[in-house]
Amino acid sequence: MTALDLVIEPEVGNANEVEGILNPGAARGPDGNLYLFPRIVAKGNYSRIGILRVLFDEQGEPNGVERVGIALEPEMPYELRPDGGGCEDPRVSFVEPLNCYLMTYTAFSPEGPRIAIATSKDLLTWERLGLVAFDPYEGIHFDGVDNKDACMFPVAIPNPEFELEIAILHRPLFPGTLPEDTLAQGEDRSVDLHRESIWISYRRPGPIGTPLRIAGLSAHHRLAAPVYPWESLKIGSGAPPVMTKHGWLFIYHGVADVIGAGDVDQLTYSAGVMVLDRERPQELLYRSSHPVLTPDANPKDPRRGTPANVVFPTGLDRRDDINQPNRFDVYYGLNDFRIGVARLDVPDVLPHTGEADPPKN
Repeated sequence: MTALDLVIEPEVGNANEVEGILNPGAARGPDGNLYLFPRIVAKGNYSRIGILRVLFDEQGEPNGVERVGIALEPEMPYELRPDGGGCEDPRVSFVEPLNCYLMTYTAFSPEGPRIAIATSKDLLTWERLGLVAFDPYEGIHFDGVDNKDACMFPVAIPNPEFELEIAILHRPLFPGTLPEDTLAQGEDRSVDLHRESIWISYRRPGPIGTPLRIAGLSAHHRLAAPVYPWESLKIGSGAPPVMTKHGWLFIYHGVADVIGAGDVDQLTYSAGVMVLDRERPQELLYRSSHPVLTPDANPKDPRRGTPANVVFPTGLDRRDDINQPNRFDVYYGLNDFRIGVARLDVPDVLPHTGEADPPKN
């Protein structure tokens, strides 16, 4: 993956962005334009979800953005805290069985981060569907647990019983599984597959008037847990999966402890790639053994946010608009303050290295 020149900065004088513009969802609208949905952060870590229209030069390279408005701002009880609120880190997919766009985002209330969903027909106006509800799995309760990094498959996919259902990727943050927590356990810690994995959960398609939070998500399956050194402390979903000639392409993030200046421990977020089987998405066909994009991959932007050393992929744009269906532009949060763009070209053959077994059933 190669970093492009475009870096999207907070707008000078814009109070809504004074603490950052980052972690954007991405989708092509009915008008053919590419829209980004960044987390924009006002004073006091008050987060809204904005709307940007991406501008392109004559060669089709992204070279700027136009601010269109606000998609969501904290209004509901599950988005508000006494000291503010948060609608954060959206991912956007057009979900064909529902014939609409779905935005999964992190709602930040006093109870902690939870997954919420909103829907749209045009990407410009959004209606909330509420918090996602999960059925238990083998004695594990997902409701009432911090959860983030959710994204939807764009079509119905086979569940573990091979029944077609809509599906969501998510990463529950069970107590003790934050990067800071796992770092404290030392190098010899054993990964808890139940509580440190990216999960797939399913629900039968239904009319948009019966939101996901009512029916609940079930048929859960552990997709992947930390395996490699670059993701040893935590992994999480990135941009929504897209179908390629090899299967479902899934960009994700991993967190590791890197010794920084002055021999100080520093959490580093990098991006990796998984490819999931077309007919059985619970199976991993490929997983990158090394990150495909790291914070150091953008030497043109030496500035640091708080924290630094963060690449956080959340948006993916297939370049069908320039007749390049195997080319993807990846939009990602850069050092928790701005937005970077990188390019990924899908190879004709998957590399033979980097394969990893999924968690055992």
